[in-house]
Amino acid sequence: MNLVDVLEQSGLTGRGGAAFSTATKVRAAHEHGAGLLVNACDGEIGAVKDAFVVEHHLPELVRGATLVAGTRVRYAAHRGSATEARLRAAGLDVLAAPARYVSSEETSLISLAQGGLARPMTKRQPFVRGGSDSAGRRITPTVVLNAETVWRIAQVVERPDGAQWFRGHGLPDEPGPRLVAIGGAVPRPGVVETAAGVPLAALLGAAGADPGRTGPVIVGGLGGTVLRPDEAARVTWSRAGLAPLGGAPGPGVVHVLDAQACPVDALAAWFDHAAGESAGQCGPCMFGLPAIASDWHDLADGVRAGGSGSVSSRGARARLARRAESVRGRGACRFPDGVAGLASSALRALSDHLDDHARGQCVPGRTPRSSHEHALAH
Repeated sequence: MNLVDVLEQSGLTGRGGAAFSTATKVRAAHEHGAGLLVNACDGEIGAVKDAFVVEHHLPELVRGATLVAGTRVRYAAHRGSATEARLRAAGLDVLAAPARYVSSEETSLISLAQGGLARPMTKRQPFVRGGSDSAGRRITPTVVLNAETVWRIAQVVERPDGAQWFRGHGLPDEPGPRLVAIGGAVPRPGVVETAAGVPLAALLGAAGADPGRTGPVIVGGLGGTVLRPDEAARVTWSRAGLAPLGGAPGPGVVHVLDAQACPVDALAAWFDHAAGESAGQCGPCMFGLPAIASDWHDLADGVRAGGSGSVSSRGARARLARRAESVRGRGACRFPDGVAGLASSALRALSDHLDDHARGQCVPGRTPRSSHEHALAH
């Protein structure tokens, strides 16, 4: 049985966020003679999984990469990071990417590896087949796989019952062990090995947090979703469990906001960060994301921004909702879409806190109403 067949049986999907079939990507790489870029950049806010894999499982990572592409492998890491240093110390071919969010996007790394800037490229076809960029520069066939994904490939192949072992973890449609980085206001931040279908409360507990008594929880980073504490206490960490709340496991990042700090101000810092991460080439990033950040600051400022209670707050929320919708599907990459989703979820999950700000108040430690209480109030 060849590598692609084994991966297909295992059901392994990419651990970088998109959850695309790894067998499909590897099959295309073999068909088109593609080289491999191992993405170990940890580009998401709070992401440390790639660093964990490189520090603790580097030999298996290298074996997995060799299985996919032989000697035609490069390892991408943020310039100046400990991950870059470890990869270089191991004598590996390292692609040093700028420490920017969009620079670790798949097509940004391909562009950088082939002499261009670390900026997203519009795909006329998957670059695993090769092609050209917008300037007509030739792009040789390249496949990009996340570091955890490549490590899992080695695990599946090197076990006698690898595919069955892998499917023995998680859910039938989300199989396999997977890493999640848990950070923010938790006593023991770090990387936990888990699987889809576990209660999110169990993950928070593994980091020393008391589920239900935390602040709001962000699942999935800048492209993720905001959950109220009561939602985080009852939801399962899986696509099916998070989908009703607009979320997904994504890149495997969970960030807990401080229950004693203002979540509206905390999200303002996230949107400011997103606004500063533009590649400077697409309108949705250059103008849309700063506008979303500005709209959120207006909500945070409340009556100080010229409003007069709930009427102005509703108008500002409607404007932000329209703005978020307007950037979706229009960028060279999915970065604007992700931030728009985060903004939409924040409007929902932090509704009570936004009401406080509309009245010129801030009550950081307040407990948001549950979904049942919201229904009764509206």
